[in-house]
Order: sequence, then structure tokens, then C-alpha cells
Amino acid sequence: MAGIEHRQVDGDEAGMRLDRWFKVHFPGLGFGPLQKLLRSGQIRVDGARAKSDTRVQPGQTIRIPPLGVDAKDTKSGPIGGRDLRHSPDGELLSRMVLHEDAKVIVLNKPAGLAVQGGSGVNRHIDKMLEAWTNQKGEKPRLVHRLDRDTSGVLVIARTRGAAQQLTAAFRERDTKKTYWALVKGVPRKREDRISTWLVKEQTPDGDRMRIAKHGDEGADHAISYYRIVEQAGQNLAWLEMEPYTGRTHQLRVHAAHIGHPIIGDPKYFEADVNWTFPGGMQNRLHLHARHIDIPHPNGGRLKVTAPLPPHMVQSWNLLGFDENAADEEAR
Repeated sequence: MAGIEHRQVDGDEAGMRLDRWFKVHFPGLGFGPLQKLLRSGQIRVDGARAKSDTRVQPGQTIRIPPLGVDAKDTKSGPIGGRDLRHSPDGELLSRMVLHEDAKVIVLNKPAGLAVQGGSGVNRHIDKMLEAWTNQKGEKPRLVHRLDRDTSGVLVIARTRGAAQQLTAAFRERDTKKTYWALVKGVPRKREDRISTWLVKEQTPDGDRMRIAKHGDEGADHAISYYRIVEQAGQNLAWLEMEPYTGRTHQLRVHAAHIGHPIIGDPKYFEADVNWTFPGGMQNRLHLHARHIDIPHPNGGRLKVTAPLPPHMVQSWNLLGFDENAADEEAR
């Protein structure tokens, strides 16, 4: 049959899972299509049927049927606005994957892509996950969410049991979520705890959170921590932020509450007339879910870090910030 290819496993790929091998060599092949090819026996290792968790060894030959994607021309790198509008769901999700195993997938969600549906939302991750529906008709499940304009680490459960365990970990706060933000000005304290009550209110532009008083109807307690990693004079500061609670827009509201709103925040950024937006930066939300530390359903801890989105890389380069500085100064 024309188009069938046979490749040998390289020496440095010893013990690699077969699904990971395909992700390395054919990153445009989605999880769902790969599983279909494996189930139908079109992909074989040394002539034998194989599964996604088959461990390959150097010298083995992998039979590769026509995939509809090209190893050399497959899209990679940062996901842009055109990709968000036009790329197939499976391909787009595959490009976001930071970690995957039998129970958990961790994505690097691009800024501008909604996690769930809502008014005016045409595309969102929850719907896209249908592309990864397994043989039992079970699609991966969301266990937490990020704001549409926030990029970074998003945890997905592959099974119902994993979803229950991961959801419990978030509910019981047995997770550590670290965000990076670029804010206006420089907080007086190098690190601090922010504690307020927040209440959701409806506005013509959608839901918005505001600071409330203890006892106000619908008010929830919200606690965040921050520390300054670097600063650009007195104009801008790079904050590492950790939400202890998980309220809507919590970090964005808390940053604005202490007088240092996050750059590019369309809902909560306010500046005096003498403040000018830094030249060379994109006016997009500079908030990124950088790292997560969460219990794995199989035991132990899963720790995953997401690279910065393109607009924040641009700003970090412009300001001369070193991404390694946060790790070196971590408490």
C-alpha cells in the first residue's frame, strides 16, 4: 500500500512509550487518531500489534501508515490566533500537551482560548476534548479552569476515577499553583499576603468581581500570596503569585486591590493620567499559570511547568527579565 513507512527506533529512544514516540516524530497526530490506528492494527512494532503504552527499544521497526500529517512540515511552536480559529481540535490539543500518562494530561493553555463555553464563546477546551474520546466513549474531563485570557498549566483527567481524585485535591487545597504576573508599579512590600472578601456582580461586559465586606450576601473569602521577583525601575514589577483559595479572577482583583493591577487586564486595570503603557508591549493580559504541584492519582506528586506565552516572552525580553531568576530566588 502506497504511503506506508517503516522507521527504526533510535538508541536514545530506549524504553520510550509508543504514544510518546509518535508525539516526538509526528506532533500533529492527535491522541484520538493515534488510538484508532493502534486499535485497527495499522501501526505495528516489529510486525506485531501494539498499544499506546508499549515501550519501544532501539532497532525495532515501527510500521507507520499514511497519517495525514508530515513529520517535517507539522506545525510546532507557539500557538497563534489563526491556529485558535482554524486548527483541528485534536491537532491543537496535541500542541498544548506538557505531560500525559494513562490518568492525567497537562496542557499549556494559550491566552485567548476559553476553558468552558459561555456567551459569545465559539470554541473552548471542554468541547475540544471530544476529539480525544476513548474506545469506551469517555472523553477527558476538566478538573479546574483558567480565565480565557490567562495562559498556562491546565490539568485534565483521562478517567472518571482520576477526575474525582484530582478534583478533591483542588477542593482540599492539596495543590500548589504558581502564577507569574507583570504589574503596574512596584508593591511596597517585597512579599505579602492579601486577604479580602469577594463578591460577583453582573455588568454589561460580563461577570466582574469586587471587594466586599465580611457578611455581605454572596461574598467569599479570598487569600493570595505574592513576592517580587524582579522590577523595571518603579514602573513595572514581575510578581510570583499563589492563590490559596480559588475564586473567580482572584489574582487579578487582588493585584488591582493593592494598587498594582496586572498589565493588559481588560477588566481590572486602571492607571492615572500620567501613566503610559510601555512601548513595545502587547496590551494583553500578562498573567500566566507557570507551575503546578498536585497529587498524582497513582501516588506521588506531579509537578509541571509551562513556558511563557509569546506576548509575555516579548515583554520579558524587552525588560531584560531572566526567567531563571524566579527559580533561583524561590523560597
